Amino acid sequence: MFGINYFWLKVAGTMLLLYVVVAGFLMEVPELPVIRQSIRNIYFHVGMWFAMMFIMMVSLVYSIRYLRYFRLDDDLRAVTAVKTGLVFGSLGIVTGMIWAHNTWGQFWVNDPKLNGAAVGMLTYFAYMLLRVSVEGEDRRARLAAVYNVFAFVLFFVFIMILPRMAESSIHPGIGGNPALSAGDLDPSMRIVFFPAIAAWFIMAWWLFSVYYRINRLADNLKELEENELV
Repeated sequence: MFGINYFWLKVAGTMLLLYVVVAGFLMEVPELPVIRQSIRNIYFHVGMWFAMMFIMMVSLVYSIRYLRYFRLDDDLRAVTAVKTGLVFGSLGIVTGMIWAHNTWGQFWVNDPKLNGAAVGMLTYFAYMLLRVSVEGEDRRARLAAVYNVFAFVLFFVFIMILPRMAESSIHPGIGGNPALSAGDLDPSMRIVFFPAIAAWFIMAWWLFSVYYRINRLADNLKELEENELV
Protein backbone atom coordinates (compact mmCIF):
# COMPACT_ATOMS: atom_id res chain seq x y z
CA MET A 1 0.00 0.00 0.00
CA PHE A 2 2.78 2.40 0.90
CA GLY A 3 4.76 1.50 -2.22
CA ILE A 4 2.50 3.70 -4.36
CA ASN A 5 3.94 7.07 -5.34
CA TYR A 6 1.81 9.66 -3.54
CA PHE A 7 3.74 12.66 -4.87
CA TRP A 8 0.82 14.30 -6.65
CA LEU A 9 -1.51 13.58 -3.75
CA LYS A 10 0.91 15.36 -1.44
CA VAL A 11 1.16 18.28 -3.85
CA ALA A 12 -2.63 18.49 -4.06
CA GLY A 13 -2.96 18.33 -0.26
CA THR A 14 -0.36 21.05 0.24
CA MET A 15 -1.94 23.34 -2.35
CA LEU A 16 -5.41 22.75 -0.95
CA LEU A 17 -4.28 23.53 2.60
CA LEU A 18 -2.53 26.72 1.46
CA TYR A 19 -5.72 27.74 -0.34
CA VAL A 20 -7.80 27.01 2.77
CA VAL A 21 -5.52 29.06 5.04
CA VAL A 22 -5.42 32.05 2.69
CA ALA A 23 -9.06 31.96 1.61
CA GLY A 24 -10.22 31.05 5.11
CA PHE A 25 -8.79 34.23 6.56
CA LEU A 26 -9.25 36.63 3.64
CA MET A 27 -12.51 35.72 1.89
CA GLU A 28 -15.69 37.33 3.14
CA VAL A 29 -18.00 35.33 5.41
CA PRO A 30 -21.60 36.05 6.41
CA GLU A 31 -22.00 38.24 9.48
CA LEU A 32 -24.00 35.96 11.73
CA PRO A 33 -25.09 36.86 15.28
CA VAL A 34 -22.82 35.77 18.13
CA ILE A 35 -20.23 33.82 16.13
CA ARG A 36 -19.43 36.63 13.65
CA GLN A 37 -15.87 36.32 12.27
CA SER A 38 -15.13 33.26 14.40
CA ILE A 39 -17.14 31.27 11.86
CA ARG A 40 -13.87 31.04 9.89
CA ASN A 41 -12.79 28.39 12.39
CA ILE A 42 -15.16 25.96 10.69
CA TYR A 43 -12.48 25.44 8.01
CA PHE A 44 -10.05 24.22 10.65
CA HIS A 45 -11.92 22.84 13.67
CA VAL A 46 -14.44 20.74 11.73
CA GLY A 47 -11.86 19.59 9.19
CA MET A 48 -9.50 18.39 11.91
CA TRP A 49 -12.25 16.39 13.60
CA PHE A 50 -13.31 14.84 10.31
CA ALA A 51 -9.68 13.92 9.66
CA MET A 52 -9.48 12.32 13.10
CA MET A 53 -12.57 10.21 12.44
CA PHE A 54 -11.18 9.19 9.05
CA ILE A 55 -7.80 8.10 10.41
CA MET A 56 -9.40 6.30 13.37
CA MET A 57 -11.42 4.34 10.82
CA VAL A 58 -8.12 3.45 9.14
CA SER A 59 -6.88 2.20 12.52
CA LEU A 60 -10.04 0.11 12.91
CA VAL A 61 -9.46 -1.53 9.52
CA TYR A 62 -5.90 -2.48 10.43
CA SER A 63 -6.96 -3.84 13.81
CA ILE A 64 -9.54 -6.05 12.10
CA ARG A 65 -6.88 -7.14 9.61
CA TYR A 66 -4.61 -8.06 12.51
CA LEU A 67 -7.32 -10.14 14.16
CA ARG A 68 -7.78 -11.97 10.87
CA TYR A 69 -4.17 -12.54 9.79
CA PHE A 70 -2.18 -11.89 13.02
CA ARG A 71 0.48 -9.84 11.22
CA LEU A 72 2.35 -7.52 13.56
CA ASP A 73 2.75 -5.01 10.75
CA ASP A 74 -1.03 -4.47 10.78
CA ASP A 75 -0.84 -3.83 14.52
CA LEU A 76 1.93 -1.28 13.93
CA ARG A 77 -0.20 0.52 11.36
CA ALA A 78 -3.20 0.45 13.70
CA VAL A 79 -1.35 2.07 16.59
CA THR A 80 0.29 4.57 14.24
CA ALA A 81 -3.14 5.58 12.96
CA VAL A 82 -4.43 6.02 16.52
CA LYS A 83 -1.47 8.26 17.40
CA THR A 84 -2.09 10.29 14.25
CA GLY A 85 -5.78 10.55 15.08
CA LEU A 86 -5.00 11.78 18.58
CA VAL A 87 -2.89 14.57 17.09
CA PHE A 88 -5.80 15.78 14.96
CA GLY A 89 -8.26 15.21 17.79
CA SER A 90 -6.15 17.31 20.14
CA LEU A 91 -5.92 20.07 17.53
CA GLY A 92 -9.68 19.82 17.13
CA ILE A 93 -10.18 20.20 20.88
CA VAL A 94 -7.87 23.24 21.01
CA THR A 95 -9.50 24.99 18.04
CA GLY A 96 -12.89 24.14 19.50
CA MET A 97 -11.95 25.70 22.85
CA ILE A 98 -10.77 28.86 21.09
CA TRP A 99 -14.04 28.98 19.16
CA ALA A 100 -16.04 28.37 22.35
CA HIS A 101 -14.25 31.19 24.16
CA ASN A 102 -15.07 33.64 21.37
CA THR A 103 -18.66 32.43 21.03
CA TRP A 104 -19.77 31.49 24.53
CA GLY A 105 -17.22 33.38 26.62
CA GLN A 106 -15.70 30.20 28.09
CA PHE A 107 -13.13 27.70 26.85
CA TRP A 108 -15.32 24.82 28.00
CA VAL A 109 -18.99 24.57 28.89
CA ASN A 110 -21.03 21.69 30.29
CA ASP A 111 -22.41 20.51 26.96
CA PRO A 112 -23.14 16.89 25.89
CA LYS A 113 -21.30 17.29 22.58
CA LEU A 114 -18.15 18.70 24.18
CA ASN A 115 -18.19 16.22 27.03
CA GLY A 116 -18.74 13.37 24.59
CA ALA A 117 -15.75 14.49 22.52
CA ALA A 118 -13.56 14.59 25.63
CA VAL A 119 -14.65 11.10 26.74
CA GLY A 120 -14.13 9.81 23.20
CA MET A 121 -10.56 11.10 23.24
CA LEU A 122 -9.97 9.50 26.64
CA THR A 123 -11.14 6.19 25.16
CA TYR A 124 -8.21 6.28 22.75
CA PHE A 125 -5.76 7.50 25.36
CA ALA A 126 -6.79 4.40 27.32
CA TYR A 127 -5.87 2.38 24.22
CA MET A 128 -2.35 3.82 24.37
CA LEU A 129 -2.16 3.11 28.11
CA LEU A 130 -3.24 -0.49 27.48
CA ARG A 131 -0.41 -0.98 25.00
CA VAL A 132 2.30 0.11 27.44
CA SER A 133 0.87 -1.96 30.30
CA VAL A 134 0.82 -5.33 28.50
CA GLU A 135 3.97 -7.37 27.99
CA GLY A 136 4.60 -9.60 24.98
CA GLU A 137 4.24 -8.42 21.38
CA ASP A 138 1.58 -10.87 20.31
CA ARG A 139 -0.50 -10.60 23.46
CA ARG A 140 -0.32 -6.80 23.39
CA ALA A 141 -1.30 -6.71 19.73
CA ARG A 142 -4.31 -9.02 20.25
CA LEU A 143 -5.64 -7.13 23.26
CA ALA A 144 -5.06 -3.76 21.60
CA ALA A 145 -6.81 -4.86 18.41
CA VAL A 146 -9.89 -6.09 20.27
CA TYR A 147 -10.00 -2.94 22.39
CA ASN A 148 -9.58 -0.76 19.31
CA VAL A 149 -12.70 -2.23 17.74
CA PHE A 150 -14.74 -1.38 20.82
CA ALA A 151 -13.02 2.01 21.16
CA PHE A 152 -14.12 3.01 17.67
CA VAL A 153 -17.73 2.07 18.43
CA LEU A 154 -17.66 3.87 21.78
CA PHE A 155 -16.08 6.93 20.18
CA PHE A 156 -19.01 7.35 17.80
CA VAL A 157 -21.49 6.65 20.57
CA PHE A 158 -19.96 9.45 22.66
CA ILE A 159 -19.68 12.04 19.89
CA MET A 160 -22.68 11.21 17.68
CA ILE A 161 -25.37 9.17 19.42
CA LEU A 162 -25.47 10.21 23.09
CA PRO A 163 -25.23 13.97 22.37
CA ARG A 164 -28.19 13.71 19.97
CA MET A 165 -30.20 11.94 22.67
CA ALA A 166 -29.64 14.86 25.02
CA GLU A 167 -32.56 17.21 25.57
CA SER A 168 -30.58 20.31 24.65
CA SER A 169 -27.19 21.47 23.49
CA ILE A 170 -25.68 24.76 22.39
CA HIS A 171 -23.31 22.99 20.02
CA PRO A 172 -24.32 23.25 16.33
CA GLY A 173 -26.04 20.16 14.96
CA ILE A 174 -27.86 19.28 18.19
CA GLY A 175 -31.06 20.48 19.81
CA GLY A 176 -32.23 22.35 16.74
CA ASN A 177 -28.99 24.28 16.25
CA PRO A 178 -27.92 24.32 12.59
CA ALA A 179 -24.80 22.50 11.48
CA LEU A 180 -23.75 21.23 8.04
CA SER A 181 -27.03 20.02 6.62
CA ALA A 182 -28.51 21.46 3.47
CA GLY A 183 -29.03 25.21 3.74
CA ASP A 184 -27.01 25.65 6.95
CA LEU A 185 -23.66 26.47 5.32
CA ASP A 186 -23.58 29.68 3.30
CA PRO A 187 -22.81 28.98 -0.40
CA SER A 188 -19.89 31.43 -0.29
CA MET A 189 -18.24 29.28 2.38
CA ARG A 190 -18.65 25.96 0.60
CA ILE A 191 -15.89 26.77 -1.89
CA VAL A 192 -13.49 26.81 1.06
CA PHE A 193 -15.11 24.29 3.40
CA PHE A 194 -15.15 21.26 1.10
CA PRO A 195 -11.55 21.76 -0.09
CA ALA A 196 -10.65 22.11 3.61
CA ILE A 197 -12.12 18.69 4.38
CA ALA A 198 -10.18 17.15 1.49
CA ALA A 199 -6.98 18.91 2.58
CA TRP A 200 -7.20 17.70 6.18
CA PHE A 201 -7.94 14.15 5.03
CA ILE A 202 -4.84 14.16 2.83
CA MET A 203 -2.71 15.70 5.58
CA ALA A 204 -3.91 13.05 8.04
CA TRP A 205 -3.03 10.24 5.64
CA TRP A 206 0.33 11.84 4.84
CA LEU A 207 1.25 12.20 8.51
CA PHE A 208 0.11 8.64 9.16
CA SER A 209 2.24 7.21 6.33
CA VAL A 210 5.34 9.18 7.39
CA TYR A 211 4.92 8.23 11.05
CA TYR A 212 4.44 4.59 10.05
CA ARG A 213 7.73 4.59 8.15
CA ILE A 214 9.50 6.12 11.15
CA ASN A 215 8.07 3.48 13.49
CA ARG A 216 8.89 0.70 11.03
CA LEU A 217 12.49 1.92 10.78
CA ALA A 218 12.75 2.11 14.58
CA ASP A 219 11.51 -1.49 14.87
CA ASN A 220 14.01 -2.67 12.25
CA LEU A 221 16.87 -0.95 14.05
CA LYS A 222 15.76 -2.53 17.33
CA GLU A 223 15.76 -6.00 15.72
CA LEU A 224 19.25 -5.43 14.33
CA GLU A 225 20.54 -4.40 17.76
CA GLU A 226 18.95 -7.47 19.38
CA ASN A 227 20.48 -9.75 16.72
CA GLU A 228 23.91 -8.24 17.28
CA LEU A 229 23.63 -8.85 21.02
CA VAL A 230 22.72 -12.48 20.37
